[in-house]
Amino acid sequence: MEKIIKKFLYTGVGIVASATERLQTVVDGLVEHGKMSEEEGKKVVDDVVENTERKKDEYEGRFKKLIDSAMSKIQLPKADAYEKLEKRIRSLEVKVGLLTKEVEAQKGKKNGASRKSK
Repeated sequence: MEKIIKKFLYTGVGIVASATERLQTVVDGLVEHGKMSEEEGKKVVDDVVENTERKKDEYEGRFKKLIDSAMSKIQLPKADAYEKLEKRIRSLEVKVGLLTKEVEAQKGKKNGASRKSK
């Protein structure tokens, strides 16, 4: 689950980076056409980047609360509980395998004894 959260956050970072690049392109175009000074364009881009950085922690906190709330509602087992269950299942599979072999061996003894008596 942690991997999914990281991927989601990285996707968000990528979207912000892409939007910033597009903004920079638009501002460069405005500067090129004389609609904005280079200094004004730099300030606009810097303000957006600074505002985005300030909001990043706030958005990450909101996202974490949202994920925690969703996880508590669906009640998935925690990683350590999941690992314990996997170990228990493997142990039970081994025991079932041993019991199966023992039952087959006993059947073989019975079949061998009934063949001798005939």
